Formats: sequence, structure tokens, C-alpha cells
Amino acid sequence: MNALFVRQDRQPVGATWALMLLLFLSSCSDPSKDRFQGYVEGEFVYVASPLAGQLEILSVQRGQQVTTGQPLFALDETAEKAAREQIEAALVLSEAELARQEKLFRTGVAATQDLDRARSTRDQDRRRLTQTDWSFDQKKQAAPQSGLVYDTLFRQGEWIPAGKPVVVLLPPQNIKVRAFVPETRIGSIRYGDTAQVTVDGVKDPFLGKVSYISPRAEYTPPVIYSRESRAKLVFMVESVFDPGASANLHPGQPVDVEFKSK
Repeated sequence: MNALFVRQDRQPVGATWALMLLLFLSSCSDPSKDRFQGYVEGEFVYVASPLAGQLEILSVQRGQQVTTGQPLFALDETAEKAAREQIEAALVLSEAELARQEKLFRTGVAATQDLDRARSTRDQDRRRLTQTDWSFDQKKQAAPQSGLVYDTLFRQGEWIPAGKPVVVLLPPQNIKVRAFVPETRIGSIRYGDTAQVTVDGVKDPFLGKVSYISPRAEYTPPVIYSRESRAKLVFMVESVFDPGASANLHPGQPVDVEFKSK
């Protein structure tokens, strides 16, 4: 009984190993070896004001599409308004004084240095007004490019430090796909090659082109290169797409990439 049991037990074990061997051999000729794993990457545009202030108006929200020049946010302008009014008043006085000195100079009453001093004061007030107008304009920020409002980092009423981003934009042309290709295959890929990107749940692939091939390997093997260590080398390859297509790709999304030479 025991011998019969042993023989019966060995048969399925042998069959299992045969099946595993068959699967291994079939995987060696699997056409999916031309398909590489990757992910979607986005290069974001962080919109900030060079000046500090309280966030008075937030004109957009996450997920909204904006066009170039569309208002994004505005900071409180009370201090800038007061400064401009003060400088405008000073400019009126300095221009009047310059006109008076010019009149006196023509009649020979005023000295040259008095005229030069009045002109210098007028010019300084003009420059101060130009600087104040620039500061006034910087309190309002518009979209530098068309794209998706990927995130808003503050709420109305919050204090925004100078240079701190308030809105994060993702222009469609800034979306790309990064794939990692083994050292044994990187030599067959060229700039401008077609990249066919497959996304889970999307029937048709996205077609782009290779825009960048990393000159460095992502894995650094020992100094002595062996065949085994070379097999572990992978190189990053980036692909870009038409903005109409890349708008349907999302940063962090896993993808499969196939490269086709021209």
C-alpha cells in the first residue's frame, strides 16, 4: 500500500515540473520582451508672486483647464496702492519744481546745479513710480501657459510668503513617459523613434516619439563588468506626445512601452 501511494504521489510532481519548464521555455520566446515598463511623468509649472501678501482672490480650482493669460490669483494690494499714491504726489511736486527751475534758468536767475538737482529729483520719482507699478502688477498672477490646474496650495485669506507657489499648472506638452530599457536593448533605440504606450483600461495605444535617452545607467555595477552585471543595467528613455494625446495621461500612471524604429 505504501509503495503504491509513493508512485501515485510522484506522478503529479513530475507533471508539475514539466508544466513549469514548458512555461519557462515559452516565456523565453514571449514577444512581450519588446515591451518595457514605465510610468507617466509631469513637469509642473509653479506659479508664485515675488512679493508677500494675503491671498485675496483665488480664481481657479484643482482640475480646471486654463488658457495663457487667464487670471489665477491676486494678493492684497493695500500697501502698494498707498505707496503709489504717495509717489504720484511726490512726482507732481518734482515736475512742478523742475518746470520752475527751467523757467528761472532761462531768465538767468537759477544756477545750473539747481536745475540739475530738480531734474534728478523728478527722474528718481519716475523710477520709483515705475518700480511701484511693477510691484502692484506682481500682486496679480496669470497663467503663463495653457494647461491643467494640478493643485492649489493655499486658500483665500492665508498669508503667502514671497516666492511661495500658489498654483501648480501641468501644461500638456510637459507630460512625458519614462521607460527603463535593459543595456542589451538600449542600442537599438534612437531619438525620434516611435513610442507606443499602452495604458490599462484604454483600448488604443498612445503614439509618441523618443525625446531623450539617458547617457547613464540607473544601476551601477562593480568596476569589473561581467555578463551578469551588464544584464542588470537599465537606461531611462523619455517619450513625448502630441498635447492632445498627452492630456489623457496622468503623472504616476504605470504604462507599457514598445519602441519602433523609423
